[in-house]
Amino acid sequence: MESITLNRPDDWHLHLRDGPILRSVVQHTARQFARAVIMPNLNPPITTVKSALAYRKRILDALETPSSFEPLMTLYLTDSTSKEEIERASKCPHIIGCKLYPAGVTTHSDAGVTNLDKIQSILESMEHFDVPLLVHGEVTDQNIDIFDREQVFIDRHLSTIVDNFDQLRIVLEHVTTREAVQFVKQARVGVAATITPQHLLFNRNAILAGGLKPHNYCLPVLKRERHRIALINAATSGNTKFFLGTDSAPHARTLKESDCGCAGCYSAYAAIELYTEIFDNAGSLDRLNAFASIFGASFYKLPTNTGTIKLEKKDWVVPKHYPLADQSVVPLKAGDTLSWKILAPSPDQVTQ
Repeated sequence: MESITLNRPDDWHLHLRDGPILRSVVQHTARQFARAVIMPNLNPPITTVKSALAYRKRILDALETPSSFEPLMTLYLTDSTSKEEIERASKCPHIIGCKLYPAGVTTHSDAGVTNLDKIQSILESMEHFDVPLLVHGEVTDQNIDIFDREQVFIDRHLSTIVDNFDQLRIVLEHVTTREAVQFVKQARVGVAATITPQHLLFNRNAILAGGLKPHNYCLPVLKRERHRIALINAATSGNTKFFLGTDSAPHARTLKESDCGCAGCYSAYAAIELYTEIFDNAGSLDRLNAFASIFGASFYKLPTNTGTIKLEKKDWVVPKHYPLADQSVVPLKAGDTLSWKILAPSPDQVTQ
């Protein structure tokens, strides 16, 4: 195939940050996606409907050109989240779910849940009001190897949540392992997973082989090749439980190339092109539209977008960096050649 037309896709897992960084990156997402689920791990985190709506306004105000892009907001769960806040969230059309970060698991997660026993009543409320739970599925136990933390979280915690709250819709975000894929496949209806471009493109050699490559470092960390293959098979299988979620997470180059080595890959600049290349290489372009544009909307009980975007098979070189406020961000696959590109005009001009 030399071109492909998709229903305008959605990104079901996205970090936009705030302030000048937000204004630098939001255009990349809006040019290709109709909607995106916005992560709430700001500093301070987005823990209330009021703060989520204020953040949503800042996102829309940051768009430089008229756009139909719709940010779908989430609340950050803490030990003190109230049932009343969950009920308010359920009544707000701009709130799509609540995000569970185990405290200390990733960027700006220190205010996250310290013990899942503390939020059992909140999970009951979410189940009652049909508010989806979005999970960063890793334990923070320092005695557990970092490459095993997803699997241990599933065994210790997620399987129990799935069983105890059998009407709660749950997304295991950014799955990274063969075991996580198998868990989601075998789980009850209402359990799904997002898959990122970096986990489909790379195994852990992309971080560690031939020198440390900080711009490929993310959490959950890249895993072995057998896990990457399992993710490709899941993404391209046509299974409705797996759908697109970039987890695009901008960090300034100086913070990535430092003793901090912040976790996160920036893919929003060409996310749909990256997924198209992945599906093309797997011989599964005919299944890309469902993965990118249908399955996620169905899970979240939203309509499929009626607008379309068209991509053509055309080589282009990824810039080595993009502006990020007063600094720069190094994108995923910087300096590499991609083989698919969105055709002009920009899809943010497409009427929904």
